[in-house]
Amino acid sequence: MSAMPDRFAPVRQVFAEIVAASSGTGSAFAAWHDGHWVVDVWGGFADAARTRPWQRDTLVMPYSVTKPFAALCVLLLVDRGKVDLDAPMTTYWPALPGGATVRQVLDHTAGHVLLEAPAPTEAFYDWHLMCRLLERQQPAWPPGDGVGESALFYGHLLGEVVHRVDGRTLGGFLREEVCGPLGLDFHVGVPEQDLGRVADLTGYGEEFRRRGESGDGFMMRARANPPGAYDPAVVNGAAWRRAEVAAVNGHGTARAVAGLYAALATGRLLSSTLLAEMTAVSAHGEDRVVGEVRDWGLGVAVDADGFGMGGTGGSVGWWSDVGQYALSFVTGDVAGHDRVDRLENTLREVLGLPPL
Repeated sequence: MSAMPDRFAPVRQVFAEIVAASSGTGSAFAAWHDGHWVVDVWGGFADAARTRPWQRDTLVMPYSVTKPFAALCVLLLVDRGKVDLDAPMTTYWPALPGGATVRQVLDHTAGHVLLEAPAPTEAFYDWHLMCRLLERQQPAWPPGDGVGESALFYGHLLGEVVHRVDGRTLGGFLREEVCGPLGLDFHVGVPEQDLGRVADLTGYGEEFRRRGESGDGFMMRARANPPGAYDPAVVNGAAWRRAEVAAVNGHGTARAVAGLYAALATGRLLSSTLLAEMTAVSAHGEDRVVGEVRDWGLGVAVDADGFGMGGTGGSVGWWSDVGQYALSFVTGDVAGHDRVDRLENTLREVLGLPPL
């Protein structure tokens, strides 16, 4: 772990307790405030055998924390006048059924949340195959008639727009237009030379399965086909890590995720007008996939404190408007979000803010 100013020692202490309590792989936590990094810590092991220490540059998959990175690729094209938020998706992808607009895909009201016909795990590794499968599937509800997170397909829906408008894959666009210029160590499609830096995901036990089986079954249908996104044998494989599944399989550091929100908040990515639109409530209601009432912006969840995204397994990226800080917790030990809640509330106490 890195040395931090004494003021933030309580945050480091909580993080150390979290790492010590883990029987799986490790974690990292970073927070940015008042123009600089106030916390940047990491610890534990990067492999399931617990022989490889988690390093400053260890990459880990934070599941849906990836989604705002995918959304930003399209929003940058909107800012440049190359994509219209309120144009039908068919303007850019003629064969996609349903008639949703780009905005409706971004705010999770498009209904493209599941595939009914069984699909192979290999579809995750074949971008064109996954897009063809989406072309054959009508939305689960008419666009605009309901809210539901596109758990597995969000990145393909947006990435195909990027590819058809710009020519690059979403992963390539993200690398060259966002992460590279900002120095963010975050990847959709891990380069071959960086595969050795990726941490294993652990903790897929009975409690994890119970969480995935909660609700009315819509969550299971939206997450289970193609199979493999919640199978450690799949997600810890090189083929998965190299693939571009930008709904869930970005790989990065906590500092990279928090850095994205710091860049957004300081005006380094989007125009002020589009940032305001991205972070305002665009859709509200009972999310049919998540099973909870959600407020969605364009690619981010929104609440009274700020905006960001959590992921299956406990990872989070967030900007607090109230506290004017960016933070991220990323972990290889899949569990709930109580760990980042402890960390954030400790950070808020240090900053003199009320707990969440």
